[in-house]
Amino acid sequence: DEVTADSVFSGLTTFAHLPYAACFSPQTHLFPEEGEVVNGSHFDIAIVGMGFDTGTSYRPGARFGPGGIRTGSKRLNLYGSYNVPMAIDPFKNWAKIVDCGDVPVTSYNNEKAISQMSSGHKFLMSRDVTYKGKEHKKDSTAPAARGRFSKDGKPRPRVMTLGGDHTITLPLIRSIHESYGPVSVLHFDAHLDTWKPTVFGGSPGLINHGTYFHHAFQEGLITNTSAHAGIRTTLSSLADYEHDKECGFKLHEARIIDEIGVQGIIDSIKARVGKGPVYLSIDIDTLDISVAPATGTPESGGWSSRELRAILRGLEGLNIVGADLVEVAPAYDTQAEITQIAAADIVFEVLSLMVK
Repeated sequence: DEVTADSVFSGLTTFAHLPYAACFSPQTHLFPEEGEVVNGSHFDIAIVGMGFDTGTSYRPGARFGPGGIRTGSKRLNLYGSYNVPMAIDPFKNWAKIVDCGDVPVTSYNNEKAISQMSSGHKFLMSRDVTYKGKEHKKDSTAPAARGRFSKDGKPRPRVMTLGGDHTITLPLIRSIHESYGPVSVLHFDAHLDTWKPTVFGGSPGLINHGTYFHHAFQEGLITNTSAHAGIRTTLSSLADYEHDKECGFKLHEARIIDEIGVQGIIDSIKARVGKGPVYLSIDIDTLDISVAPATGTPESGGWSSRELRAILRGLEGLNIVGADLVEVAPAYDTQAEITQIAAADIVFEVLSLMVK
């Protein structure tokens, strides 16, 4: 049953050749090798795409991101899936991980699309888990217990969302809030994304990929123990930083890696977000444009893929209740698909964190 060089180019292109599950249908063959039809609600971690990009302010194309990230993951399971630095194989462990395909999202009405994305995410969060281990006794010291229990005491699956532009994070956090209440956000990005809508020349209600955290703060969805990492953008004025702080974020600019190193960033992030539920949101433009050119608002001076992956691995122990990887726009990639491959590797690190 191992993935071979022949099978890597056959069948459906799911993330890392994980089983496809029609999660939005009543029943599906989740694991065909078991020879049974099982309820489509049963999984521990779901991967889902949200191809929305009409909230961008510069280059469009992130609607094709979910497919691009899956394409970049084709080799992940070819020679095995053991994560050496983290000492774990996330695909051969306690968690059943499935690829649910993409949530249907309209490209003609942003308000409708945001509602569709929130509904799709909530639907996945309402599903039953399969793992019957220690977390059912609420043993929070067990690795599989972290991120499992919502505020009503029910174990919830975790969702890894493939974007899509960064606007998608607002409907996802709205969904997360219904299960966990306010969460700390760990946000990797070149840009703040806490801008007031007026900075973009819009009405106070304008939601796009630069204002969604402003709205999340206004709606009471996030705590004041959130953090940015990788920031290096220009500002409309220093007032942007002041408002960002009001929204509950601690700033880690990209350049501080030269002063405190990877471990210093890890330590600062962990101290900031604490032990409560954490939502992890990663914009591919955290990486330098030389590493990830295929994105809507690229910035030079970013981190290497090695640096970002090392920081992510260092987050082991955080209570990550959900995550997204956004802003991959495959049309701008090289023929070698370096952005899509880097994005897939980042998702692999996040899945390893969730399972560890």
